[in-house]
Amino acid sequence: MTDMGRRDTGAEAQEKGAEIPEQASPPSETVTSPKAAPAARGPGEAEQVRPAAAGGLGWIMYAGAVLIVAGVFEGIWGLTALLRTTYFVVPSTGLVVSFNYTGWGWVHVGLAVLLVLTGLAVLAGQRWARYVGICVAALGMIANFLTLAAFPFWSLVMIAIDVLVIYALAVHGREMERLRA
Repeated sequence: MTDMGRRDTGAEAQEKGAEIPEQASPPSETVTSPKAAPAARGPGEAEQVRPAAAGGLGWIMYAGAVLIVAGVFEGIWGLTALLRTTYFVVPSTGLVVSFNYTGWGWVHVGLAVLLVLTGLAVLAGQRWARYVGICVAALGMIANFLTLAAFPFWSLVMIAIDVLVIYALAVHGREMERLRA
């Protein structure tokens, strides 16, 4: 029977290797990594330092741009409802709120104007635009939900986009304010 009390865990081998670290690798194999060696800079080049708060700036740019694009899409939806009411999947009586398509068209056109103006203000770095953007994106979600039967796939896509815009403005909105200050 073998001795079960003593197991080889490799600790002894690690201790022996720790005693003689220089003999583990010959000096000719020592290579400096590119990260360890600083890159040569020209006389006028300075190292670029990215501010710590710039991490969420991409989300803010995304939110502003998507608010503008969503506004254009909402405008197209509204104009379609105003000019061609037979284009939709169900009649206006089949919607959650039984409102005629001309009325919904004006709602979406008004929402489109608000979305575009808010998106431009977000890109300009206005503090109030963060809060208005969250509210307008929430209104867009509600409007698309209430007209889900008219454009099922499109409404779901617009709701998902509005959720991402709300996330970007709610979570990363302060980064834009810090950079502006």
